[in-house]
Amino acid sequence: MRNTMIVALALAGASLLAVPASYAQTTASKDAPTVTDQDIKLLRQDLRSQKKQLIAANLTLTDAEATKFWPVYDQYSAEMTKIGDQKYALIKEYAQGFGSLKDAQAQSLLDRSLALDEAVAQLRIKYVPIINKVLPGTKTATFFQIDRRITTLIDLQLASQIPLVQDQN
Repeated sequence: MRNTMIVALALAGASLLAVPASYAQTTASKDAPTVTDQDIKLLRQDLRSQKKQLIAANLTLTDAEATKFWPVYDQYSAEMTKIGDQKYALIKEYAQGFGSLKDAQAQSLLDRSLALDEAVAQLRIKYVPIINKVLPGTKTATFFQIDRRITTLIDLQLASQIPLVQDQN
């Protein structure tokens, strides 16, 4: 099971690699292939689907637990998606301004990025007792471990594709 999760996580993260790089290329070169908002939307839907499949494959639930857990997970995922929408908008703003960002703009992007990190942490804190009502403590902890691993991998892949602010000159 562990190897399955590692391989699946690698595949989920790898599918994200091309998008930010392509998006950055579109801002730098008019001849580069265009990555549309629709492309990003479809990719994000696919990643959410893969994430749910990974959780299902690695979180051992009884039928009764599954019946209670998945509707709560869907609510959690919907709220996390809203934060993801804001992250995407922030990355898009950064890409559009890359090459001409001033100190105040860079600081604003940083502040908003940190606020989104905080929003993710607060969402997890909000959902721990909610999920703990439908799952025992060990399974609640396992869910959040899996969720954090997947999110961290995706964030790492994404961050590795975003150029540093100082490289805009």
